[in-house]
Amino acid sequence: MNNNSTKKLIFSAIGIAINIVLGMVVGLLHIPLLFMDTVGTIFIAVICGPIYGAAVGGITNLVLGVLKDPREIPFLLVNVAIGLIVGFIAKNRKFDIKTAVITGLILAVVAPLIGTPIAVYVYGGITGDVNDIFFVWLKNSGMEIFSSAFIPRITSNIVDKVISCVLVSICYARLKGVIKND
Repeated sequence: MNNNSTKKLIFSAIGIAINIVLGMVVGLLHIPLLFMDTVGTIFIAVICGPIYGAAVGGITNLVLGVLKDPREIPFLLVNVAIGLIVGFIAKNRKFDIKTAVITGLILAVVAPLIGTPIAVYVYGGITGDVNDIFFVWLKNSGMEIFSSAFIPRITSNIVDKVISCVLVSICYARLKGVIKND
């Protein structure tokens, strides 16, 4: 194994830890509209590419499934997609603030498109966060279950994914001299 591969594996392990720790801290603090559980995936996708980003996303959910709740495992599809999308964007564009905001907006649509059917199937749409209030209200107003679950998720993902991408963009800009993008 060459030195570059070793660095990418070490960074990937750190990315998984970042996902888990930030996700748990934000969850414990009950910060509305924020999850921060994909920051590590986004960061690794930017510095190591789409395959490593996807792997970090997938492994994060596998670890959470084993340590916390097996129902976290199907959501690895969302985290893998995030790693791939960010990785391909960062490979072709400078991951500055503008790119980060646009990427965050793309993720804010893609993540709920993948995650909503999973949330409806696994949890019946109720996942234990602030989105549940809006889900129940929309469902009781006569909306279909997918729409009732999707609309609140896209709203919270706009906030979460844009902030996550911008945070990574700022960190990446400051660490560019230390981390060389291969």
